[in-house]
Amino acid sequence: MSIPTTMHPDEWQLRVDLAACYRLVALYGWSDLVFTHISAKLPASVAGDEHQFLINPYGLMFDEITASSLVKVDMDCNKLGDNPHPVNPAGFVIHSAVHAVRPDAGCVLHTHTRAGVAVSAQKHGVLPISQQSTFVLASLAYHGYEGVAIRDDEKARLQADLGEANFLMLRNHGLLTVGKTIADAFLSMYTFENTCRIQVDALAGQAGAQDLTAVDPQIVNGVAHAMRVQTGGMGGAFVWPSLLRKLQRENPGYDV
Repeated sequence: MSIPTTMHPDEWQLRVDLAACYRLVALYGWSDLVFTHISAKLPASVAGDEHQFLINPYGLMFDEITASSLVKVDMDCNKLGDNPHPVNPAGFVIHSAVHAVRPDAGCVLHTHTRAGVAVSAQKHGVLPISQQSTFVLASLAYHGYEGVAIRDDEKARLQADLGEANFLMLRNHGLLTVGKTIADAFLSMYTFENTCRIQVDALAGQAGAQDLTAVDPQIVNGVAHAMRVQTGGMGGAFVWPSLLRKLQRENPGYDV
């Protein structure tokens, strides 16, 4: 991997990690052809006081995205730099909304998986029935479906619904995670997705939610400490190197 001479090293590293994240999403089966999106905010060393972020080149499959193909945009969806690819309008609305009000949002990851959409359509939402669900429930919000997210007026409602949560269930639509880093957002989505898969399986094998064993609410309240213990206080950074090694074995070439 060589850094382009015209690019700040911090931007290049962010591009490499984001391209890796796209390919990992494809590898784990969370992609929806070309129709979901992941964004990463450029650091102050690159963007200064401006809000700029990287997002996927609309039309490329996630397993073919590379560091150099990612599109850099400002908060008005103006492309910054020479890139032939367009940006998904719905992706821009959702991601720009989150980045505008969450300075801690280094990465925003959105999926349309079968399990995620299935649970988003269940009136009770995420149930406290698994260890995975406790991590989600500790920081979960919901946003009602308003159609394909292409209207700017939806931003304010999405922002209000998200608040300070790091997991957002988009009703009848899918899942979204917010992370300080790309690694954090990916680990959160891994947990969110498995929470939904477990719930779909559990409900398929029972008469209804009332027949499932719920986790004690006090356990949910203490889950933040448990996560810090599990990852040695590193969050997503604890598993990210191993994920990159897996990616190098199964789908290399993202870092060009």
